[in-house]
Amino acid sequence: MEHRHRAGNSHQTNKPFKSRHATKGALREVSKGKINRTSVKQANGLKTVSKTDRRNAAKLLQQKKREDITRISRLFEGRQGAPKIVPVLALCPDSQVGAAIEALYKSLGETMPAHAKEESTILNVERFKQKVQLVPLKRNFLDCLDAFKVADFGILLMSADVEVDQFGINCLLGILNQGLVNVVPVIQNIENTPVKLRTSLRKSLLAFVQQFVPEHEHLFTLDNDTDALSVLRYITSQRPKPMSWRDNHPYMLAENVEFDSTSAELGTLKVTGYARGNPFNANRLVHLQNFGDFQVEKITSADITHGDMEEDANVIDTPKPEEQDDLISENEPDLMDNEQTWPTEEELADADARVRRMRNLDNNDQVTKRVPKGTSSYQAAWIVDEDDADYTDEEDEEDDKMMDDDDEDDVKPASSSFPEDDDEYEDIELEGKDGYKDEFDAEEEARQYEEYLKNRQLEFENHNDFPDEIDTPMHMTARERFARYRGLQSFRTSPWDPYENLPIDYGKIFRFENFVRTKIRVISQAIVGPVKPGRRITIHIKNVPIQAFESYDKTRPFIVFGLLQYEHKMSLLNLQVQRDNAYEGTVKSKDPMVLHMGFRRYNVRPVYSQNTNKGTNHVHKFERFQKLGRSYVATIYGPVVFGKTPVMLYKETDNVNEPILVSSGTFMDVDVKRIIAKRIILSGHPYKIHKRSAVIRFMFFNVEDIYWFKPVQLTSKYGRIGHISESLGTHGYMKCIFDGTLTQQDTIMMCLYKRVFPKWNTELYRGGLDKTVQESSVAKSMDMDTE
Repeated sequence: MEHRHRAGNSHQTNKPFKSRHATKGALREVSKGKINRTSVKQANGLKTVSKTDRRNAAKLLQQKKREDITRISRLFEGRQGAPKIVPVLALCPDSQVGAAIEALYKSLGETMPAHAKEESTILNVERFKQKVQLVPLKRNFLDCLDAFKVADFGILLMSADVEVDQFGINCLLGILNQGLVNVVPVIQNIENTPVKLRTSLRKSLLAFVQQFVPEHEHLFTLDNDTDALSVLRYITSQRPKPMSWRDNHPYMLAENVEFDSTSAELGTLKVTGYARGNPFNANRLVHLQNFGDFQVEKITSADITHGDMEEDANVIDTPKPEEQDDLISENEPDLMDNEQTWPTEEELADADARVRRMRNLDNNDQVTKRVPKGTSSYQAAWIVDEDDADYTDEEDEEDDKMMDDDDEDDVKPASSSFPEDDDEYEDIELEGKDGYKDEFDAEEEARQYEEYLKNRQLEFENHNDFPDEIDTPMHMTARERFARYRGLQSFRTSPWDPYENLPIDYGKIFRFENFVRTKIRVISQAIVGPVKPGRRITIHIKNVPIQAFESYDKTRPFIVFGLLQYEHKMSLLNLQVQRDNAYEGTVKSKDPMVLHMGFRRYNVRPVYSQNTNKGTNHVHKFERFQKLGRSYVATIYGPVVFGKTPVMLYKETDNVNEPILVSSGTFMDVDVKRIIAKRIILSGHPYKIHKRSAVIRFMFFNVEDIYWFKPVQLTSKYGRIGHISESLGTHGYMKCIFDGTLTQQDTIMMCLYKRVFPKWNTELYRGGLDKTVQESSVAKSMDMDTE
């Protein structure tokens, strides 16, 4: 009978080659528009999911998506539906916002209101059964950012005659970093361009737009009614892009603002507009730009009747005293809650005795060493003790293992290496530090040290591998200068208590036991509320300063954001940021910056650290400067934030419309246990080298400092590891033992670490309170040229 081999379960089956889908472009075309659905898994992960369960899960997911689409579409439909907020931004100095709004009104056969070029108006598009709220923007940087925070779409006006100036690029970068909405790029003044050049002009402007919005493939114009109607059709037919950080909060673009005084400086601010995002809650606080957080007195309806008249106001929601959030943002630290322990007399006596033993100051102790006969005391000092032989090479370890395997019975104890009855060895008394004579006087020592510093300065200019390297001061002891520093055997694994020696500012902040669980609970509770999104309401905000009402201008967007629970409390914020490629200046820790975090703006001085997750002790290295291409964590004191909120750090200039973007990123967490360790490196130079022993100088300048820092591990720039053995002389020379032979050009380093904290200097940013709009420098130069 003929035997035939049958393939088993482990048989390899190669994937057949398909030439039709060989390229990435072809695969991308096939999968265009496809969304990969996450597989359905059982709770225990052991059972195989049946086909019926998978089909049911896909059906539920499809039903959920349809419900979301229906809910978003209903928000803008009907007479009582909310209008889509569409700001109109001029990217070029000669772009005409008023002409663009007039073209949109003209395409529907309506007459544009007289104030539509300056103030926000609602355009009722009966043809598409929706409303569009057009918000004309002047060339004001803060107004542009605020308007696009609440926008559903944005019209970007570009000119065929003048290029986009620096103000337009700054606005695009700010809008892109805070969360880009659906934009409609529009070209103006194209009739001034010759017909032959219009195609190339469109390609050039489209390439510019695709740098910021890569998915856009079409540019619009407003030259005639048909083109303007295409813009309205695009806005009304598309759904707004979701922005998670914004949609988790309730927000409103004000249509009308009134003020009822309750005192000379305070009163109730009544803000009327369409509620958007999550439902407003009277128990939560609201945030006003440049003025801070306030409590809500009540929320009333402001529905519009068929005659464009407001109905009688009905109270929708009022706060409950036991559930309403308070305005307390800081804790009151208890000064008596600090550690009040003090060492006892026995502990102090033990510490003094330990120091005397380390320095060998007891006259009764005789330091002897067993060495071959004929060895001098100077030569005996270079012989490595068994206690100092902690560092061995890998080859030696392998050789020892091989010897152990060959003859385990011949292994002798360490004490038998020098037999007591051997006549070839003797015990001699070593020279102490008093017996070591200084080879140079003070003047010669100072001259060599100055020459050493000059050579180091040349090395610093050519190499930036060790930016933390500093020189030990000569006018004061190192143990006093670096009293707050400590040594770590391993930066990633050595233990460090996060609650040790905390500043008084840590007593003011709030800490979460489980921040992720709290975030999920707070966001899920914010979804439910009596004030439904899309309804026109009036929010009565109490105890608002009169300056907030005086700053209101109908020609500028006025925005009210609702806070989630606990978002008024101060805590330690960690922001993941990356330096902007276009910024050429130096970014230093604790430099003053303007922080744009979601809908808030603050003056801060952040502390930067490395963005690493390698260590088990939660210690991260402090960074003095930000470098290009690296991710950093900026730490500040600030109000609590939930969700991946975008952040931007700007540097102020003389013109409030031309701030410089320094860094951008997202909010990370509020972890107060995150330790930021500042590293300094004390360096020394090998003076004499004998195998694995060496005499090091220029790291310390007195005996007390050497024995103070004796437990700290030493390293070298060429990878050697060692420790201090003893002090030699009185000028700071010390004998050190390493795990390998040193070279004369090597540098000995001692790494010390200190925990750093941010300063309590976070203040609310109050820029842009005046009603005047400063023009950009390009616009000013154009006006001067026309004159």
